[in-house]
Amino acid sequence: MDNEYFASINTVSQELGIPAYTLRYWEKQFPSVVRPVAGAGGRRYYRAEMVARLRTIKDLLYNRGLTIAGVKKMIRSGEFSAIDSNASWTPVPRPRPALRPEPRAQSFDPESRLQSVYDNFMNERPAGATSIDLTKLDIAVDLLHQARELLN
Repeated sequence: MDNEYFASINTVSQELGIPAYTLRYWEKQFPSVVRPVAGAGGRRYYRAEMVARLRTIKDLLYNRGLTIAGVKKMIRSGEFSAIDSNASWTPVPRPRPALRPEPRAQSFDPESRLQSVYDNFMNERPAGATSIDLTKLDIAVDLLHQARELLN
């Protein structure tokens, strides 16, 4: 395509193998990079450098696995203008955040933990706790003790 001439949206669509509605969508998504000239009757015409940018966007989205948001980020950071759609390009990996150190393993005794929860509940009874609630809690504790005996 010669730099002096403009190409219609249909010509560019056929050349890139992308539907015209996708090109119109990219105009809305990447207005700082894709800005066709409006001709008579509102028709869109693209210069050769604009077609090259569209080819780069197509390559980033379809071949290199970037998302629309990823391409937008590249445009904002200035990386987009440095990319040649024919050159191999790999995104720079972000450093991973440091992992939090694992807490030290404490000996876990479910029976003593259950007993402490039960004792705390009995000592700090909620205002709405009734004797029925306490009876249900006693039954639940007894069932858990029986289950523990069965598992041992």
